[in-house]
Amino acid sequence: MAYRWLQVERRDGIALVALNRPDKRNALSFDLLRELVACADDLRRDRTLRAVILHGAGECFSAGIDLNDLNNPRNRWLALWSLLKPGGNLFQRACLVWKDLPLPVIAAIHGHCYGAGMQLALGADFRIVAPAAKLSIMEARWGLVPDMGLSRSLRGLLRADVAKELVMTARVLEAGEAAGLGLITRVVDDPLQEALRLAQELAERSPDAVLAAKRVLDAMNDSVRAGLAQEKRWQLRLLRGRNSAIARRRAKSPELPFEPRQYD
Repeated sequence: MAYRWLQVERRDGIALVALNRPDKRNALSFDLLRELVACADDLRRDRTLRAVILHGAGECFSAGIDLNDLNNPRNRWLALWSLLKPGGNLFQRACLVWKDLPLPVIAAIHGHCYGAGMQLALGADFRIVAPAAKLSIMEARWGLVPDMGLSRSLRGLLRADVAKELVMTARVLEAGEAAGLGLITRVVDDPLQEALRLAQELAERSPDAVLAAKRVLDAMNDSVRAGLAQEKRWQLRLLRGRNSAIARRRAKSPELPFEPRQYD
């Protein structure tokens, strides 16, 4: 699928998805949000993919929501309607669709990662960040509350009091402090290269086992009963699956390739 505001490259089973509005510091417009949802749906259908890397073209990951686009009268009405209608809306889907994707998602972050950009990054499974990056859950600066799935994506990452401080103050964090708080995975000089290395490492494992790990560990933030049920459900699926048998045989024959992902 062709996109206007995203640049998508497939490389040896890894999809690199770049926010491609460098002249706007990759601010998230309505059109870009729609493309993010469409792109994730497109990637979901490709069972040969092993990982996805989200990153930003130009000088930063994303400076947040595109305020000029949001202030367009038509878009303001769309935004209001999205808050009034039941169920998830475009803003939430654009950030949370990556959590639901049946393969690992890595955000490679450099420069600014503010507001809506931070909420998008939190939808990934891993966040690899450059030392000079600046991060902020910035909505309070505009008199707003984060509403792009943060109540789900931040769950389990931070203590409640730390999360409240960051959300209420809109404080800008240095990469090192963000790592210390647990908001990001690690700090490296070249986050895109490290994201590729991690994606390649994940690709050495059964794609179904990697998916099961994502689902089971995400369930830790649900009830204990739900988490235990997920463990049993996924273990049964893996034991019946093709890639589990291949994984066991690879102990003696590491050259054996895995088959495409079996489950969603």
